[in-house]
Amino acid sequence: MPETPEPPAAPALRGAALGTADISFFVVSAAAPLTVMAGVAPVAILLGGIGAPAGYLLAGLTLAVFAVGFTTMSRHVTSGGAFYAYIARGLGKRVGIGAALLALVGYNGMEIGVYGLLGTTTADTVHALAGADVPWLPVSLAGLLLVWYGGFRSIDFGAKLLGVLLVAETGILVLLAAGVLLKGGAHGLSLGSFAPGAVLVPGTAAVLAFAFAAFTGFESTVIYRREARDPDRTVPRATYIAVAFLGLFYAFVVWTVIQAYGAEEVVGAATQDPGGLFFTAITTYVGPWAADLMHLFIVTSVIASLLAFHNAINRYVLSLAEEGVLPAALGRVHPRHRSPYLAGAAQTLLGAVVVLGFALAGADPYQQLLLWVNTPGMIGLMALMLLAALAVPVYFRRTVHSEGRWRTVVAPVTAAVLLAVALCLVISRVGLFTMASTTVNTVLVALVPAVFLAGTALAGRLRTRRPDVYARFAEDPVQDTAQDPAEDPEGAQPCPQPTPS
Repeated sequence: MPETPEPPAAPALRGAALGTADISFFVVSAAAPLTVMAGVAPVAILLGGIGAPAGYLLAGLTLAVFAVGFTTMSRHVTSGGAFYAYIARGLGKRVGIGAALLALVGYNGMEIGVYGLLGTTTADTVHALAGADVPWLPVSLAGLLLVWYGGFRSIDFGAKLLGVLLVAETGILVLLAAGVLLKGGAHGLSLGSFAPGAVLVPGTAAVLAFAFAAFTGFESTVIYRREARDPDRTVPRATYIAVAFLGLFYAFVVWTVIQAYGAEEVVGAATQDPGGLFFTAITTYVGPWAADLMHLFIVTSVIASLLAFHNAINRYVLSLAEEGVLPAALGRVHPRHRSPYLAGAAQTLLGAVVVLGFALAGADPYQQLLLWVNTPGMIGLMALMLLAALAVPVYFRRTVHSEGRWRTVVAPVTAAVLLAVALCLVISRVGLFTMASTTVNTVLVALVPAVFLAGTALAGRLRTRRPDVYARFAEDPVQDTAQDPAEDPEGAQPCPQPTPS
């Protein structure tokens, strides 16, 4: 009898599609540099004075230390789950499943809230350029469709699009900086922003809280491991490039804006018109046409951020569907574009429900949709970074490896301490991010541990009712030697070194 042909393999993500630059475009775009600078940096200057640029450098340095252990872990844990996989392999599956749910909520919060920002920035841009008023809701819904299409297409299409948008938004900031430097600023150029007397002021703590928030999304490099070329090299390089670029670029741009107004005048200008600080500077030093471009590029900056987060969310959902935690249908990959298209459709539908819900409630798209939805997402992602930093030394203590102590102990423990401080700074000053009442702030912060605890409860349910799913959660395709501390309460011992033949 003729042999029965084997059924064709199910479509998978497009392997070896992304290089270092491509992944860097995704993660830097998620941070939305132009939006962060023009929209948030004036508040940092208002709170921290001329020492604000140093806050971005300190935040970047902290996250660079975190990246040491984080990227080292990426060479040993190749599961597509990134944050939750690392946490599960270091701190146990129950904690890992709690982290998985927190990652889903956190990344969705960081993306969906930004649709409110898209509506307001587009309305502001149209009003500034044409004098017309447009409602925010149709703009946000159109953005949902545009971002869905970008995620539906292949990952290399998204990388090329984000590359173009990122060059546009960073280019306009470079143009502003060049204009200030060529004209020597308001009173000549000064490095006083980095003097200890300017940095060691009470407002620096608030600046640090804003600065850490400005890096959100950089850690998503590891999510693209399955689509990266030579991931053991590409993913760490992209991570360090993203952190270094954001930290240095943010500090440089904020410093140049301070030079544009002068050290004595910049705080007053930020107080009087924070939203116009960058636009006035670029009009003065480059020209009104450049201010018009900045208005346009802020809109494209927001779109780029939305697309970057959308792609990251889709890959988290894909991984959790493959793990069996989410419905299997969400793990389907488009046969032509090789994208997690059903995960993308589900994420777009969720975004539409939230956006329409806020609109029907008469909520403000900026102060409520953006700030109230973004804030718990940001806090959740910072908490995940802290858990991941703690997981690294625990994992390597129980696993045979050839990595040095700096990568496996010193850097991750140092990062954990610094991230704990940063998380406390953000929570203690959460009102600066939300502009809401104490009651609202309490609810928004409490959502983070509530989601994590719900995830650990789900883990208990899976362990009892679906032990096969629980057993293979966050495991690599090839089983490694690390044990789950949840299965071994006495603590797993390091595996013996192989005997040379």
